[in-house]
Amino acid sequence: MGKHIVFGLENELWLVLHLMIAGRLHWREPAARLDGKYNLAAFDFAHGSLMLTEAGTKKRAALHLLQGEQSLSALDRGGLEVLGCSAASFTRALTERNHTLKRALTDPYLFSGIGNAYSDEILHAARLSPIAMTHKLSDAEIECLHRAAEETLNHWISVLQAEAADQFPEHVTAFRPQMAVHGKFGKPCPVCGATVQRIRYADNETNYCPACQTGGKLLADRSLSLLLKKDWPKTPEELEEVRRRP
Repeated sequence: MGKHIVFGLENELWLVLHLMIAGRLHWREPAARLDGKYNLAAFDFAHGSLMLTEAGTKKRAALHLLQGEQSLSALDRGGLEVLGCSAASFTRALTERNHTLKRALTDPYLFSGIGNAYSDEILHAARLSPIAMTHKLSDAEIECLHRAAEETLNHWISVLQAEAADQFPEHVTAFRPQMAVHGKFGKPCPVCGATVQRIRYADNETNYCPACQTGGKLLADRSLSLLLKKDWPKTPEELEEVRRRP
């Protein structure tokens, strides 16, 4: 259900888990102990224990125990499941509000389960700017975005399934070396070789290729653009010159 992992139990009980950024699940030996500050919960089975951990200082992972489908549906944000959806339903969800593409794709009320990493990859595959406004997209661009979303998500489902094979997926991370732009700031785009750039905001960042997605235009990084104001560089080459200045 979106980014929630839902376990159905007896008597209409539902265990709903959201790992957020730092939450992880691990398979341990039976009756594993909850020692250490990162171990939050353990679910014991006859042949092992499923351990919930969360590293880092910001504790955001959530675990809910609910009864009845009505209680479960209250956690559903109602976003569209992209895989298998029609072009018309995708267009309706995308254009329901006038947002940037980055915000629209990661809004759980519009689309279900697309986070920061895969939105970067989808937009790169569609060759669209993360700050393009949804109401200004052409029909062709929306069609391209829909196709890129389905292909990107299906591709990564296949990759992650192959990596896990018959083993429990222990090494879960949003940063994958095979990704085109997400987490690749300062590295060459695998398509055109241009340097991948980023926009930082709060605890997140958006990664993009200026050559593939923004017509060579550098998008303002708020932390730097506020400092430089009118002197903000307009191209990646100008930005590199600023960074090299003593």
